[in-house]
Amino acid sequence: MYRRLSSILFPIMSILLIGAVYWGYQEHQEKNSILIKAENQYQRAFHDLTYHVEQLHQQLGHTLAVNSKSQAYHRKGLVNVWRLTSEAQNEINQLPLTLLPFNKAEDFLSHIANFAYKTSVRDLTQQPLSDEEFKTLKTLYAKSEEISQDLSAMQEKVLSDKLRWMDVELALASEQGNADNVIIDGFKTVDKKVTEYPEINWGPSVSAMYEKKSISMLSGKPVTEDEIKQSAAKLSHVAPERIKVVENAKGTEFASYSATVDNGGKPNTLQMDFSQRGGNLLWFMNVRDTGEAKLSVDDARESAERFLDQHGFPGLKAISYDELGREAIFTFVGVQSGVLIYPDQLTVKVALDNGEVVALQAHDYVHEHHKRKLPSPILTKAEAAKALNPDMTVRQEQLAMIKSETGEEVLCYEYTGQINGSIYRVYINANNGLEETIEEMSPYSSKTAESS
Repeated sequence: MYRRLSSILFPIMSILLIGAVYWGYQEHQEKNSILIKAENQYQRAFHDLTYHVEQLHQQLGHTLAVNSKSQAYHRKGLVNVWRLTSEAQNEINQLPLTLLPFNKAEDFLSHIANFAYKTSVRDLTQQPLSDEEFKTLKTLYAKSEEISQDLSAMQEKVLSDKLRWMDVELALASEQGNADNVIIDGFKTVDKKVTEYPEINWGPSVSAMYEKKSISMLSGKPVTEDEIKQSAAKLSHVAPERIKVVENAKGTEFASYSATVDNGGKPNTLQMDFSQRGGNLLWFMNVRDTGEAKLSVDDARESAERFLDQHGFPGLKAISYDELGREAIFTFVGVQSGVLIYPDQLTVKVALDNGEVVALQAHDYVHEHHKRKLPSPILTKAEAAKALNPDMTVRQEQLAMIKSETGEEVLCYEYTGQINGSIYRVYINANNGLEETIEEMSPYSSKTAESS
């Protein structure tokens, strides 16, 4: 009996064993295939990074080598610098460096990219490179050579010693992150060198991109926690005793206050942020369930306008509208002497069940809002409109102050119109008739802007 039973089970067990071995082999092969693919991707990204940084150094040299009045070649060179730097940034993002302190070098490349882009997009025939910008390019040329040489030395080591990036990833993810590793040590060296670079003059437009909005930009006197409680109580219509205030980033230039309303254990929660200087409302959110939508877009916009008028944001105009579930989101900008001031911008969210404002984001408005000395346009609306596509049907036109590609405030004519079945806003410089920017609008946003 046992012999008969074993004669039946043995083939079955053999088949199962062979199947298990085959399955394990297949799993091993698939795992190895994934590891090889990841290693190949890391190697490609690293070698491409080394190549593009070397090309970046050469392109900076070419841009400096030509005559100082060769604006056309300067533009071409700066565009290539921007392209190469952007590719290098992309390749860094493909490497397993998230646990490695390489942020200074990444930030340096980001500054180069933005410097090259913002310099190249302006009209160099009217505003050629300045002496300071040539000085900056010379500094970038020298420093990019250092980075290129370090990466090339790492590349030689990687190739000669057949180093693997998967080992780097494992080392960074384990306790061996501080152990000797040619690749890790090489990137740390590059990052350390970048931190020791002298201060570089990137120009106002690039510096403004990295400038964090601090309390030093605000007017008004510093306020106390008790004053914030009173402001929060007025906004939320509850007693000050039910409001908890916490100071954020105390003692720094980014100090602010957060206020939370104790709702007695109910799910609805009111949260607010105020600036420390001036006590301006920066952010507001009322977390609650929204019922079935009953209000129209116009009703919701009027509710948002009333809220803004009551809480220190008067005279704003709605320029765009979006709908998210049962809530309407409006973007408002400031208005001065009939001119739309786009830097003075904030966003309001309105519940469509009863028109209550459930969120506000006014950080940009609070830091940018001030009375401006508006220039007079050199061109008339009709003259500026000559820059538009003749097939565009203009619905609305008005003056607007926007921020240009270089970060400077520019007076423009804003033309809202339809072409190719879509609605666009086109901004034409009111001084020289050049197109500054263009944006596509939703039908809702167009209707909101025209009716407000």
